[in-house]
Amino acid sequence: MAQSSLERFLPGIGVARTYERAWLGHDLLAGVVVTALLIPAGMGYAEAAGLPPETGLYATIVPLLVYALVGPSRTLVLGPDSSLAPIIAAAVLPLAAGDSERAVALAGLLAVLMGAALVIGSLARLGFVTNLLSKPIRVGYLNGIALVIIVGQTSKLLGFDAEGDSLLGTARLTFEGIAQRDINWYAAAIGGASLLLIVWARIAHSRFPALVVAVAGSMVVVAVAGWGDQLPVVGALPEGLPAPALGGLSWADVGELIGPALGIALIAFTDTAVLSRSLAARRGERVDGNQEMAAIGLASGAAGLTGGFPVSASSSRTPVAEEAGARTQLVGVVGAVLVAAFILLAPGVTAYLPSATLAAVVVMAGTSLMDLPAMLRLGRAEAVEGLLSLAAFVGVALVGVLQGIIIAIALSFAALVYNASRPYRTELVRIRGRRGYHDRTRHPEGARIPGVLIVRFDAPLFFANAALLESEVHKRVEEAADRRDEPPVRHVVLSAEPITDVDATAVDTLTDLDDYLASRDIRLLFAEMKGPVKDQLAAYGLGDRFGRDRFFPTVGAAVDELTGTLRYDFGSPDATEEGPGPSA
Repeated sequence: MAQSSLERFLPGIGVARTYERAWLGHDLLAGVVVTALLIPAGMGYAEAAGLPPETGLYATIVPLLVYALVGPSRTLVLGPDSSLAPIIAAAVLPLAAGDSERAVALAGLLAVLMGAALVIGSLARLGFVTNLLSKPIRVGYLNGIALVIIVGQTSKLLGFDAEGDSLLGTARLTFEGIAQRDINWYAAAIGGASLLLIVWARIAHSRFPALVVAVAGSMVVVAVAGWGDQLPVVGALPEGLPAPALGGLSWADVGELIGPALGIALIAFTDTAVLSRSLAARRGERVDGNQEMAAIGLASGAAGLTGGFPVSASSSRTPVAEEAGARTQLVGVVGAVLVAAFILLAPGVTAYLPSATLAAVVVMAGTSLMDLPAMLRLGRAEAVEGLLSLAAFVGVALVGVLQGIIIAIALSFAALVYNASRPYRTELVRIRGRRGYHDRTRHPEGARIPGVLIVRFDAPLFFANAALLESEVHKRVEEAADRRDEPPVRHVVLSAEPITDVDATAVDTLTDLDDYLASRDIRLLFAEMKGPVKDQLAAYGLGDRFGRDRFFPTVGAAVDELTGTLRYDFGSPDATEEGPGPSA
């Protein structure tokens, strides 16, 4: 039992205990293949975050090792991510004020705070918070992030710096640099060639390792041609493995970074949870969301304590590991060991790595986040969702990345309230030759049960939409009163199956509606109302007003009772003694 409990909290131990020899070759090969991406991606995303390139490698080694022990997913690859880099930069760089060492310390603190937030969230069973960002919001957010990344890296791709305090500021400085001919043609040539090579491989869906060839090839060109002094290069990495780098911090820094840490935690866990669940489903497995939240938090916190910055699952490196045959978390261990070996054995190699090549890698990562057709599809399918996606995009791109996260979450809540406050509602009618009760809006040929008005309201009943139900019933009753060719309405049946909840405002509305109908000698009845909702009505003191005789298990049962027969026949050839079927 103790061993089972230990393996529950440390899944890596369980994998190691049941490891099969046949997996070893697959895991070793996948680890080597993924390492070829881990090094340039880690360094590139560090630069995109405004941090020294080596911090990207530190943020790769430690999280991979930690996740191999505590992570529930067998093949998830963690590390620096393109969607987090602009947020890290926006949170850290203004506080660092140009001090590189302080920027590293602040990024580490940001990772620790993010990790703590996720671990606490896991203990509180808050895995559901990923639902705060709906698909339209996520699509708009990622498109905004992609634009921020691409604009921010364009000047580096051309060999000069243009860092503004906003997207528009950076774009303006970039255009000014181009107009003033600040372009470094050596950097532009190498960066452009690297970009074209990676683009070609993506368009051709080629398995050719374009990214690795671009990085290695650019270093060879710079070394052989002697261009080390002619264009910006990454420079040699400092010797040594990941180590604490949290000096010079204060409680004021903690206060400044708590907000960004929560935003990054939400984004990182949302992306990771979606990817993790997808991989698990493909393997016929199941991943606990709260356990995944804790694993990401521990991995990110460990990165922050050892000179790294916040991390999440990689949607680009993880599929590569899968395609290379990954079986278990050993892939991450192999990758971490090889990256560490690179730092120890060949740190000087990066002295020939052009910054323009890393910019090309980051730009392509940014384009992989962009999905403009998805925004257009959302707009065509539902105007409100399209506008929400566009608003999230504009918020991230023009207002700011951190502010964009807040805007995205606020828009998600606004969309929820908006949709719930305007639910679909309709009258149900009978159709000749067809069983059941049907939407009159879709079937205008339908006929009302004489003297009976059946109304369906497709949402929980609460303060934002309760008045809508009342006005709908008023409208239907008044329309029926104006029709002289039908008997007057004597009963209103509320088809209440979609109503899953009521609040105090809704209770007052039902009371007012009942009084209004009673004044017209009309009785309000309920069909298919769920037991918990009945309990809520009773708890609000409506048990005496709405007695048991007001509730029916189905719409058909209510009609049977009101018409005094087990069958209400409209001349349908298929009418049977079973009476009408369930509502539709």
